[in-house]
Amino acid sequence: MPAFLPSLKQNGHLERIHITVCIVGSRKIEGRDDYGSQGWDIFAPNLSIYGFDADPEACEQANADIEARQVNWTEKHIPLALWNCEGSFPIYVTNFPGCSSLYPPNESYLERFQSQNLDWHKLVATVEIETTTLDNFCATEGINEIDFLQLDVQGAEKQVLEGGIKILEKSIISLKTEVEFNYLYVGQPLFSDIDIYLRDKGFRLFDLSLEGRAVRKDSLISSSIHPGTLFVGNAFYFRDLVQGNVANNPNTPEKMFKLACIADMLEFTDYALEILAYLTRNYGNDENYNFAREIVESLSQIPPLIEKGLDALPIIVEMKNYLT
Repeated sequence: MPAFLPSLKQNGHLERIHITVCIVGSRKIEGRDDYGSQGWDIFAPNLSIYGFDADPEACEQANADIEARQVNWTEKHIPLALWNCEGSFPIYVTNFPGCSSLYPPNESYLERFQSQNLDWHKLVATVEIETTTLDNFCATEGINEIDFLQLDVQGAEKQVLEGGIKILEKSIISLKTEVEFNYLYVGQPLFSDIDIYLRDKGFRLFDLSLEGRAVRKDSLISSSIHPGTLFVGNAFYFRDLVQGNVANNPNTPEKMFKLACIADMLEFTDYALEILAYLTRNYGNDENYNFAREIVESLSQIPPLIEKGLDALPIIVEMKNYLT
């Protein structure tokens, strides 16, 4: 859970920022797919969530749910397929709708494994759909800023990034993207392609959660150390604004504070603390960016730090000098 956001909320700091989240592939399959109920509502009412999914029914269900819950933030799900250009393309509909993609499933490869992947990825239909780009949507809707981007579009993540290059370079400071390490879909970009693309745009890989493996079909055994072939994971990227300006995305105090909040929301606690301390050291004369109180309050709630002797910790000693 976040370490600093509760104190920042209580002391009024979150009232000064607005967080915009964009989820491409926003079908809500399980509870963790609902951002508002997973803690992001701490930013409400200053929270906007835009979800995109090629399935109109999934968007309709998500919008109906939001309306029924009468949430205190802005959230809408738009039935659009995002790509790197506008046009008409086939979408490959699979047995499990969440595995449908603009890339055809690699069935000849998947059938070599013991897993539900083959069944989920079985092709059941091909439908022609219209695509647009994230940049075009933002221009049409007058969206000038997105802070956090999540991608889960079954192999098409790099194409979505290419179609959102303007908003990516202008405002996005953090993103989470599904990545594949082997070809679940024919011709899809893999993790290495996405990583190179994002590093070139000023992002740094902070973590990989490895979530999908499969054992060969003919194997009667598998190793506990290497339990099958790695298929799928999630990669977390942040801009390193402490290091300096990145492309068109300047390290203003407000931008850095947003970055700290998102890092804490995603439980990258060490990065959140580094940024909050940096802001306090460099902009602490402005009460809006003096977070000494919140740092001390938050760290004082952590039992292992209390056991070490809180008042002797260097960060506590330093931050107390900034208390007003």
